[in-house]
Amino acid sequence: MLYSDKVFDHFSNPRNVGEIEDADGVGEVGNAKCGDIMKMYIKVDAGIITDVKFKTFGCGAAVATSSMATELIKGKSIDDALKLTNKAVVEALDGLPAVKLHCSVLAEQAIKSALADYYTRQGIDPLPIVGEIKECDHCHE
Repeated sequence: MLYSDKVFDHFSNPRNVGEIEDADGVGEVGNAKCGDIMKMYIKVDAGIITDVKFKTFGCGAAVATSSMATELIKGKSIDDALKLTNKAVVEALDGLPAVKLHCSVLAEQAIKSALADYYTRQGIDPLPIVGEIKECDHCHE
């Protein structure tokens, strides 16, 4: 299994690790059966994600995808964050081995989960905006 230099870099020196005490939205995805659990915290100001932090329990690829995903949405609008795909996260990391692609899906889902929580806290139904947050297919194999 070969990892790119970017995957090693984001695993060895993950960006935005931790939690935000007064987060505007918190999302958690994954499950213990799969082995990867991601928790994402966001701060939103005037529709812009001003801060984002994560905590990931899982493999190196899960940590790297969490780190890269937070870098890709920090300072961006909610709309841009909602458009972030697992494919974009993988491309930003210069690829992942096929058996680790589910980790990138978790990163995308964690962002959507945090944004769904943000909208719920605002009294807004997140479903029409964020869409349904499905569990990782890999977790059901």
